[in-house]
Amino acid sequence: MSAEEILVTAAAIVAGDEVLRPGWMRVGGGRVLDLGSGPGPVLNLPRLDYDGTVLPGFVDLHVHGGGGASYTDGIADEVRRAAEFHLAHGTTTTMTSTVSATPEALIEIVERLAPLVEAGISAGIHLEGPWISQQRCGAHDPQALRSPDLAEIDRVLTAGRGTIAMVTLAPELPGGMAAVSRFAQAGVLVAVGHTEATYAQAREAIDRGARVATHLFNAMAPLGHREPGPVLALTEDPRVLIELIGDGVHLHPALVLDAERSLGFDRVALVTDAMVAAGMSDGAYRLGELDVDVVDGVARVRATGAIAGSTATMELLFRRAAHSFSAAVGGLPDDVLVGLTKMTSGNQARVLGRDDIGVLERGRRADFVVVNADFDVVDVYRVREF
Repeated sequence: MSAEEILVTAAAIVAGDEVLRPGWMRVGGGRVLDLGSGPGPVLNLPRLDYDGTVLPGFVDLHVHGGGGASYTDGIADEVRRAAEFHLAHGTTTTMTSTVSATPEALIEIVERLAPLVEAGISAGIHLEGPWISQQRCGAHDPQALRSPDLAEIDRVLTAGRGTIAMVTLAPELPGGMAAVSRFAQAGVLVAVGHTEATYAQAREAIDRGARVATHLFNAMAPLGHREPGPVLALTEDPRVLIELIGDGVHLHPALVLDAERSLGFDRVALVTDAMVAAGMSDGAYRLGELDVDVVDGVARVRATGAIAGSTATMELLFRRAAHSFSAAVGGLPDDVLVGLTKMTSGNQARVLGRDDIGVLERGRRADFVVVNADFDVVDVYRVREF
């Protein structure tokens, strides 16, 4: 056995669709070599013994920064600091989400972020804008918004060198449907968001390859009784993964719980949409080119009062979801615990096409998080440090 092997034991380990109580996991070469229930085999290996529950490391599809640092400008030191902050709160795989920018600035940001993705710091670039609706721009600079142009998209894809993993756009814009098709053909995950799309337009975007709803309900036309809009189109199609910002600010907790129950654990991805102020004190910050004020942990654009991302972590979202389900059903059954790991890890990995993360099973990366009885993160193990 390799000297780099370790034996992990815990009161519980969430392994795929089952919970091992107690559980053990043998890790080597950065991979899960074996795992099972019971006290574990007698091996002459270094050990990590936990009283809590071992979960797959969290995967955040939609995050702009945290810990006083930002992803949005692509500055290497800032990206590393933000990634390290979220890693401490259990996010072992992070996307680097941008905000809307001018054509020149967008290319520069993508060129800065690409080598950081190639270095393993990020799982990919998520372009949130600039091809989004003026009416639903949220915390994006309205002056940076524009309709999709295939020539610009090709320049951005070239600059990304295969590191652009996801794009959020409004398909109803002129050129929007062609953009959905172009990105999908390039292997980029297309998300519908910041949109005024009709039901029919959202349906067409899905048929052209859109597979994610960017923070459902937020920054999109609401559900109407004569024009259902994008919400119904996105939720009724099983091909679409639904992002929810379950921080208690963006959505009412009852709506989050209802969406999780009605859609099912396999359809929901909890995302932070965190910005630079995550983990920081109240005060003045920036999101892209916009001034943002954080009061009582809520970030808002100074000029408009629009919510400007969140100050949450995946740890907070997991804990809130766990407490919410516990209160609703009088405890946390194993099937619900498994479902929560799908919403914070497995579904994100699946939609990204990653078969090496998101689930603790033989052959996958040994990225894991340990939570205590109150669902606080007490330890994080990531294969590759940065």
